[in-house]
Amino acid sequence: MNSQNSSAHSGSRIHCNSPGVKKVWTITHTCGHEAERDLSDRAADRRAGFATWLAKQECTDCWRAAKADDEQDKAAWLEAKRAAEQAESDAWSAQYRMPPLEGTERGIGWGVRCRHQLLAVAYTAMVLEGDLPEAEWQEVEDSARTITRAGWWIDQRSSEPGDLPELLQAATSADRPTENPFV
Repeated sequence: MNSQNSSAHSGSRIHCNSPGVKKVWTITHTCGHEAERDLSDRAADRRAGFATWLAKQECTDCWRAAKADDEQDKAAWLEAKRAAEQAESDAWSAQYRMPPLEGTERGIGWGVRCRHQLLAVAYTAMVLEGDLPEAEWQEVEDSARTITRAGWWIDQRSSEPGDLPELLQAATSADRPTENPFV
């Protein structure tokens, strides 16, 4: 056994003057803000790559501010979209003599939109693209007028258009408070 091998196995350790792989990085984000980031929770060989990725992002504060602006823009867009849908559904309801719905204020608006969308899609599927005669569609429409509970229309919003006649027939007296659709 030579002396080089025996010293390697004798328990001696190699000491290095290097403090190790950097743990705290100064990141300059795309927004121009600088931040000190402790990356010691990442493997040493992944820190530099992660630091490079962080530098291509906005800082946390700027990201949160942009996200809040996006949420406000989304809320405004959704409100405008719902208002347009409501106006269209209200005009449709008046044109086709649909009675007012009953329920909570929010439920009524939603129910009117659901009724409009379901009847319009069913008419297209059953009459325009299908083989249901207009006279028979009138019976479906007359039956729809008797259902004035907004919740019923909301519950049917995902129904298949061709199922509408059967669904209307299955509605209970709680969904039809009156037999006269023109009251």
